[in-house]
Amino acid sequence: MTWEISERTREIVKQYAEYAEKSESDTVDFFLTNILTDKKFLTWIEEKRNNKRIVQRMGIEDKVKTNSK
Repeated sequence: MTWEISERTREIVKQYAEYAEKSESDTVDFFLTNILTDKKFLTWIEEKRNNKRIVQRMGIEDKVKTNSK
């Protein structure tokens, strides 16, 4: 997968990673997994038809109900 992100975002990640003494990959992972605190997003996932595979791939079985039909 190729991601296109702005230079500004790259610099933010770089500087935060240095501050936190973590790798840039760990920093991005940390911030993106915080998306899972968005209750509306989790509700949206729950409401998706046949969401079981999505839930398993995201590793959020403990956070949402699956619609296995």
